[in-house]
Amino acid sequence: MYRPLADIIRPTSLDDIIGQKHILGTASKPGVLRRIIESGHIPNMIFYGPSGTGKTTIANIIADKTNRRLYKLNATTASISDIKSIIEDLSGFTGLNGALLYLDEIQYFNKKQQQSLLEFIEDGRITLIASTTENPYFTVFNAILSRSTIFEFKPIEESDMIYAVIRAFELARTEYSREFIIEDSVAEHIAFACGGDVRKAINTVELAVSSLQGDVVTVEDIRIIAQRSSMRYDRDGDAHYDLLSAFQKSIRGSDP
Repeated sequence: MYRPLADIIRPTSLDDIIGQKHILGTASKPGVLRRIIESGHIPNMIFYGPSGTGKTTIANIIADKTNRRLYKLNATTASISDIKSIIEDLSGFTGLNGALLYLDEIQYFNKKQQQSLLEFIEDGRITLIASTTENPYFTVFNAILSRSTIFEFKPIEESDMIYAVIRAFELARTEYSREFIIEDSVAEHIAFACGGDVRKAINTVELAVSSLQGDVVTVEDIRIIAQRSSMRYDRDGDAHYDLLSAFQKSIRGSDP
């Protein structure tokens, strides 16, 4: 079965995670989220941040380290019946540590759908890890917020992105069983063009190698493949108001 390169390279331990040092820290100096995971006492959590920053990966690691069954739903397609199916499945589940529900894009659940989770969160049958790319204080209802700890995931810094890109090219050599040369500045260009999204960067590497003619990955190839702007923008979210604020300050020269 075909597995995307991004799935093959997905970290299986906290030490392999790219970025998020502000919440994970290091093995010698652990951050808050790492300490919570290592304690084994997992609260309901909301992971808030851009795509490709490790939210799903960390949820997988939490399930593995705490020996819990992990259910995954995407709120763009899931319904209340999917939640009920999970609860029915849990009735025959004998695991002592309960189950984790990873609900991706929770902002697409309406109020009734989010409220349907409360009963199962409160009685401990489900520990919720929800993710969202939008500010949860605007998109997640208070009943869920009050029962959850929010962790903000930040875009991956360029130096970390370059490391991830180089690692992906090395893995691609093995997976595709071929040798190739990477032109100077290719890794830097991918890191910049993908705007802090590791998944997009690795997908770019995979496409560059799979479509390679000859034995050189060129900057020109990467410009064509990764042509989406690295700028984040949304019409009514944080990025919109951040850009508007920056524009206003530029006009007045930062003079109030």
